Amino acid sequence: MPQTQTMTLDEKLAIGCKAAKLWDAGDKEGYDRLIKTIPLPPYLAKVMKEKIGMEFFTRYNWNLSEVEAVFGPDYISK
Repeated sequence: MPQTQTMTLDEKLAIGCKAAKLWDAGDKEGYDRLIKTIPLPPYLAKVMKEKIGMEFFTRYNWNLSEVEAVFGPDYISK
């Protein structure tokens, strides 16, 4: 599986730190919204699609940009 990133590790860590501050401040909705802007790793999406189904990801608005870059834009709907 090729490694394709739409966001650098530093960008992902910065978002994670901001999200953690929201969590600590009691803003669980803000945390949830922000943490889902980090692209979901393709390997995790593959396992979750096989075990749970892609509806989980599309219903909860995960960032699937790296999944689409690796598996193609129609992977989610297959």
